Amino acid sequence: MAVAAGGATTAGVRLFSVPRTLPAIRTSSFVTTLSFSKLGSFPGRVRSNEPARKKLLVIRAARTESQGVSLGFRAPNFQLPEPLTGKTWTLEDFESYPALLVMFICNHCPFVKHLKKDIAKLSNFYMKKGLAVVAISSNSVATHPQDGPQFMAEDAKLYNYPFPYLYDETQDVARDFGAVCTPEFFLFKKDGRRPFELVYHGQFDDSRPSNSVPVTGRDLSLAIDSVLSGQPVPSVQKPRCILP
Repeated sequence: MAVAAGGATTAGVRLFSVPRTLPAIRTSSFVTTLSFSKLGSFPGRVRSNEPARKKLLVIRAARTESQGVSLGFRAPNFQLPEPLTGKTWTLEDFESYPALLVMFICNHCPFVKHLKKDIAKLSNFYMKKGLAVVAISSNSVATHPQDGPQFMAEDAKLYNYPFPYLYDETQDVARDFGAVCTPEFFLFKKDGRRPFELVYHGQFDDSRPSNSVPVTGRDLSLAIDSVLSGQPVPSVQKPRCILP
């Protein structure tokens, strides 16, 4: 997936096997305890019975940059199944939280693989402080069967994901978000009854599978810290989809 106005991206992940409950809200810095990095892509697919006019969505690798979303963009609604538990999740399930991190990831992407463990750690850390987190895979099982629902559930269980890992079979949700590569991060904040609004669409950190930079999750964690503490998030954000 690619990033919009100052966006960035990281590696993809999978579902975990136990039903989760999202935690209550608090704040604290994660950079001192973790590190992350990687970027990837996930190819697109459209159901064979969908109208011919719907174009196939091809999710590119980290080299692709998305220009379709700007800061302030409102989180689109969605209704997607979680392969691990069979539960269907919607945007409304996160309405009581002050911030929501939506990650477009997948199982096979090398950039996602580079970050899987750290994405789980970072998510677990901030979910305990009030952040809502959800991961979505929009990859085509026709081109990448290893990204299918069964394997998503296995991945979620293997990496003990503390967040729901949802399957976007039609790729409609990826289109609505403007997601084009994996991993891709969308951080939204919510003020009272107002809709979730995009405040960060950037990289996880400077680490990549091809460089020796340690994974820290610095960029994303600093943005989350700002949101949870009520501080503004810098509008200058490093795209996540550019490979060194």
